[in-house]
Amino acid sequence: MGAKRPTSAYSAGTRKSMQANKGRDTKPEIALRREVHALGMRYRVSVRPLPGVRRTADLVFTKVKVAVFLDGCFWHGCPEHHTKSATNAAYWAEKVERNRERDRETDQLLAEAGWAVVRVWEHENPANAAIQVAELVRSRRAFPR
Repeated sequence: MGAKRPTSAYSAGTRKSMQANKGRDTKPEIALRREVHALGMRYRVSVRPLPGVRRTADLVFTKVKVAVFLDGCFWHGCPEHHTKSATNAAYWAEKVERNRERDRETDQLLAEAGWAVVRVWEHENPANAAIQVAELVRSRRAFPR
């Protein structure tokens, strides 16, 4: 499902800013991992759940097939916190929409392969999100897929 790529970010400053964004180990991700670990859960970090599919989950519970994605409010279009860019608005709107489409496709591909997906917004309370993750993992341990 190849989505059209944007033409460009238009400026060297925007390009530099995008390259500076961390792909993993962000503060919200570390906070979530800490809370999940404190609940006694063990997981893999930054793993592709499906071989051959270029999608990386933030936390992966391989034995019970649970993939956790921590989505950034700007990059994934959070309904509560996403703001429109003041510059290059069309470019950024298209980029966020493609991210949303890719998220939906990822969820579908994983579900078809027997995986459960948890999506957590970066603004969510990490302790509450960790409880949600732990409950799902434990329920899948009780009823293996």
